[in-house]
Amino acid sequence: MSDAPASPQKKHVLNLPVFCGATALILAIVGYTALFPDVAASQISELQSSIITNAGWFYVLAVALILMLVAYLGLSRYGEIKLGPDHADPDFSYGSWFAMLFSAGMGIGLMFFGVAEPVMHFMSPPVGDSGTIEAAREAMKLTFFHWGLHAWAIYAIVALILAFFCYRHGLPLTLRSALYPLIGDRIYGWAGHAVDIFAILGTVFGVATSLGYGVLQVNAGLNYLFDVAVGTDTQVMLIIGITALATLSVVSGLDKGIRRLSELNLGLALLLMALILVMGPTVLLLQAFVQNTGSYIGDIVEKTFNLYAYEPKTWLGGWTLLYWGWWISWSPFVGMFIARISRGRTIREFVSGVLFVPAGFTLAWMTVFGNSAIEMIYHQGLTTISEAISQDASLALFVFLEQFPFSEVLSTIAMLMVVVFFVTSADSGSMVVDMLASGGNDKTPLWQRIYWAASIGLVAVVLLMAGGLSALQTATIASALPFSIVLLTASYGLIKALQVDVQKKDSLQQTNLAPRVTRNPVPWERRLRNMMQFPRRGHVNRFIDETINGAMEMVATELRKQGVDVEVKSNSDRNWIALRVALGDEHDFEYQVRPRPYVRPAFVMGDTSDDDASKYFRAEVHLTEGGQDYDIMGWSREQVLGDILDQYEKHLHFLHLVRED
Repeated sequence: MSDAPASPQKKHVLNLPVFCGATALILAIVGYTALFPDVAASQISELQSSIITNAGWFYVLAVALILMLVAYLGLSRYGEIKLGPDHADPDFSYGSWFAMLFSAGMGIGLMFFGVAEPVMHFMSPPVGDSGTIEAAREAMKLTFFHWGLHAWAIYAIVALILAFFCYRHGLPLTLRSALYPLIGDRIYGWAGHAVDIFAILGTVFGVATSLGYGVLQVNAGLNYLFDVAVGTDTQVMLIIGITALATLSVVSGLDKGIRRLSELNLGLALLLMALILVMGPTVLLLQAFVQNTGSYIGDIVEKTFNLYAYEPKTWLGGWTLLYWGWWISWSPFVGMFIARISRGRTIREFVSGVLFVPAGFTLAWMTVFGNSAIEMIYHQGLTTISEAISQDASLALFVFLEQFPFSEVLSTIAMLMVVVFFVTSADSGSMVVDMLASGGNDKTPLWQRIYWAASIGLVAVVLLMAGGLSALQTATIASALPFSIVLLTASYGLIKALQVDVQKKDSLQQTNLAPRVTRNPVPWERRLRNMMQFPRRGHVNRFIDETINGAMEMVATELRKQGVDVEVKSNSDRNWIALRVALGDEHDFEYQVRPRPYVRPAFVMGDTSDDDASKYFRAEVHLTEGGQDYDIMGWSREQVLGDILDQYEKHLHFLHLVRED
């Protein structure tokens, strides 16, 4: 695969074909489902049933392959590759990163299903008798299975594909980039527009349906706790309020709005889980977590591939396959958001953070809430929890919390979490849609961010009032089938691209070239002086102008004589100077030098009260894949020429290895 060319120059941020196409289709689909909700629900339900019956095996196989691939990428030598240039640093701390992963991935689902799903499986297991110890064990294993590694692997593979091709190869951070290994530069045409429109529809409808159903839980909780009236008017007001908060958050930007809300979410979740752990059967829960985790790991292969082929169960379609379809349908949105916040991390670090840490927290949450609820029902005879779930699952959490001391405090924390989770889902969804409609650009005008945040809220309101939420949710899940095919194909393209990266790294390390110092020896006195000097920016700029620029022009002149397309360029701010060699369909070569600031060491004498005096600069070499972490400040022109030729020779050797394959 050749390096991706830069996308065509645009005069404006907005990608008009994607923006207009998505808006028109949203209006058409919402209009149809709102005007004919029963017909739409019937048609789409039949489609979904047909997919589950005839393609359930494909869902199971696809998700299994994705999980194995993500684990392999994290454990193999591909894990050393960065999602970005080699010199890139992560944009966010571990705490902020985990908080945003947790909130965007499935935070609100934990609030809704943390109590409800284990109890549902306990009362109605796929095999065996209900309400037994064996049913309790199976309930927790199934809950772990549905909310564990498989779900996060689906999000992780989409995020990996997008982050790798965007941050490593300069493609736009939109879903179209996942197709680059398949269609190449055509991602910038109508094929790419269609893929981004598909992602916008999935994100808008997915977030809108979650918002619509979510306010039903919020309304039910407010009615249960504070006797707030249940009705469409209340629910519409709640959607408007949540949308307004989401709009403020998305306008504030990723670093201020979404990050801070996500950190608040995670803090509240840890607080609520800790309170339930302390006030509940603490020892039992700790024992159950260890046993549940062991059972989950021990049964993961059998459960992953179990289709109940010899004993057909409608349960499978109503639970596992529905979950797999839901995770896949949400993966363009969540995966793109995770990619946006993961620049600068290695693939191994990314897989560990995205696959294991959120999954571990999710499983701990399910144990604390699920096992506590089952304990109340089985040993204490509190059937009110199971009765409430059978009547209205949205009340499960609040009925459960009522059994604890300080129930009003716990319920207030839970209600605040539900609202904040919905706000973070809406604002992160709005940010993703805005980027999709802007060619991956996250520096967009204010009106665009407001437009998409308001659109998601409006879709939720219209469908809530017209009764079309169920049809739209089913349609969103049905879209997982075609996308899973695209995802598997794009995953193959990712592996091929990673192989090329590894080959280039090997060629740079293994190419047998004579050591630089044997050809252009540096007198030891001068070498020592260079080590003890800490030049300012002006000194490095002068060195670039007088030495590096001349060396690059000499190489460029000689290459042009041989018919090679080459140029020497620098930017107006003098942040870099580069020699670029275009090699047609092969990977292009670039040798770049950048002045990079560092804090002067403490042993350097002199007055460092001036901020500028407290820093020194290195003239560091960067190649296409990023910074190489060595300084050429003070080298002679002949030594710079030798280094450029060394790197160019290594690049040609890399191309030779790729052609051999």
